[in-house]
Amino acid sequence: MTTADAGHEATSTTRELIQAARDARTIELGHPHFTGMPCSPNHPGFRMTLIRRHGDMVRPDGGSASNEIIVTGGHVGTHVDALSHVSHDGLMHGGIDAAEAQTGGSFSALGAEHTPFLLTRGVLLDVAATKGVEVLPAGYGVTADDLRQSAARIGVELARGDVALIRTGWASHFADPPTYLGQSAGVPGPTVDAAQWLAEAGVVTTGADTTAYEQIQPGAGHAVLPVHRVLLVESGIHIIEHLNLEEASALRLTEFLFVMAPLRIVGGTGSPIRPVAVVGA
Repeated sequence: MTTADAGHEATSTTRELIQAARDARTIELGHPHFTGMPCSPNHPGFRMTLIRRHGDMVRPDGGSASNEIIVTGGHVGTHVDALSHVSHDGLMHGGIDAAEAQTGGSFSALGAEHTPFLLTRGVLLDVAATKGVEVLPAGYGVTADDLRQSAARIGVELARGDVALIRTGWASHFADPPTYLGQSAGVPGPTVDAAQWLAEAGVVTTGADTTAYEQIQPGAGHAVLPVHRVLLVESGIHIIEHLNLEEASALRLTEFLFVMAPLRIVGGTGSPIRPVAVVGA
């Protein structure tokens, strides 16, 4: 193949990709960020306000600009956990010493800047739909068997490099923070055996539509996070929280092109994201 032929083939491939993108449909998989949104008590909440308003300064030609200031934790709203987020017995993923890595106020290893951009297959494991309910009960533990049944119901087998998204239906409570956060009644979420099953399947990232990718028992709060240990520390699998999978469920999505672009926050432990599912028109 000549250089000209190779260039023509690359151009044709690019055109095909552009046309496919134009013909595709995107489905939002996250929540918008807004002041007062539900937030885990372990993290500072999201705040946004205009720091300059139109008219505060007017240019000679009549033009004016407005801009905002944003204050937020890295684990607020729809976000992805970096591998630096959790340690166990003082060690992070790969045996990295957490105390040493965090010296100086940011992580010298496993920071959020290393969380990958993802363009891969996403699979919706709609546990609520599999069980024939709109929302799983508060405090329900999603087991490995629940995930197997959800995958079997849609005829999809997880493969290495996939992103597995677990729907509990809990996003329907997002407008009711006390219920959504489940401090008294609890929140449904994966159990340790579910996390181990996903790790064995080789997923690169997994997420859920709750404040913590964990089974939160009534009254227990976020006292322990065993699923985070299995995924982040032991397996090096990133976790997405605060997803909104209601539209995806209503459209009966099963597998799709998953796109996630985290901010490259050097030395951080998490990043806001805007995840989308891409499907044919």
